[in-house]
Amino acid sequence: MSPASFPILFITATRIGDAVLSSGLIRRLADEIPNARFTVVAGPAAAPLFAEIPNLDRVIVVEKARDGSHWFALWRQVRATRWGVVVDLRGSGLSRFVRTRRRAVFKKSAEPTHKVAEAARTLRIDDEPAAPYLFTSPETDARAAKLTAGFGPILAIAPAANWLGKTWPVERFSQVAMTLLGPDGPMKGGRLMVLGGPGDETLVRDLRNVVMRSQFIDLVGKTDLLTSYACLKHARLFIGNDSGTMHLAAAAGAPTLGLFGPSDERLYAPYGEVSRVVRGPRSFEQIRAVDPGFTQALCHMMDLSAERVTQAAADLLTATEATLG
Repeated sequence: MSPASFPILFITATRIGDAVLSSGLIRRLADEIPNARFTVVAGPAAAPLFAEIPNLDRVIVVEKARDGSHWFALWRQVRATRWGVVVDLRGSGLSRFVRTRRRAVFKKSAEPTHKVAEAARTLRIDDEPAAPYLFTSPETDARAAKLTAGFGPILAIAPAANWLGKTWPVERFSQVAMTLLGPDGPMKGGRLMVLGGPGDETLVRDLRNVVMRSQFIDLVGKTDLLTSYACLKHARLFIGNDSGTMHLAAAAGAPTLGLFGPSDERLYAPYGEVSRVVRGPRSFEQIRAVDPGFTQALCHMMDLSAERVTQAAADLLTATEATLG
């Protein structure tokens, strides 16, 4: 490490979505501290998001231990460095036990606050929150360009979620895609790109027949997170459940329609001017009243109709036509 460098320890979330929502802080720090060098701490799922940060020294993958011993293991790895700043979005208090010029430790908001704004408070940039942003290399961008090469606008869909309760039925995704991409739809002649992780492959079956084989881009379980993110930069529209992929799409700048039910959009709405939320007739609070602990093996998305999502998608396409075409 150069003597003139400014080492930053950035401790981020375990889950992909939360890590994406706070990712803009790294870009802000990189822009404002030219000699910054980063060490990022993340859980196994989110760690790959940070692999291509400029001036990256290391990504430390931390797996939670029930007894909290993972924090001691992390301290042993970072204690020897005198840090310029420790940004702790886990609110762990680790920064009290390492040498650092400055500590920026996350504190949960008393009132419901979007996660981007909540993260911004950690660096005291509430007046201008840092929008989610992920760094990608030219190689990753080139790989994504190859995967998305072709003609016609791309409708990106992510039909999976981390819990049955907030997973919209895949057959309704199929109905919406057929309407939007059909001969009378606003994306006629377009292509369908489906995203998801390993284990989501079965969800693709009901979507393969929406378009011809040459118009179908299957990325489910076939790309890493950063390549998926880079592919989403080429999407004309994204539709998906509240998930990490939804936040990737919004961060990529794709017009993003998030499907919500047992999720609080005040905290987790896709972030950005070209992002929208659609839900059924019930509010988050009404759904929570039925399932207070969100532990039931029950889909809370059944009252969100395909027609409602199709209309919201068409409205978003119209609203972004002038800028994205």
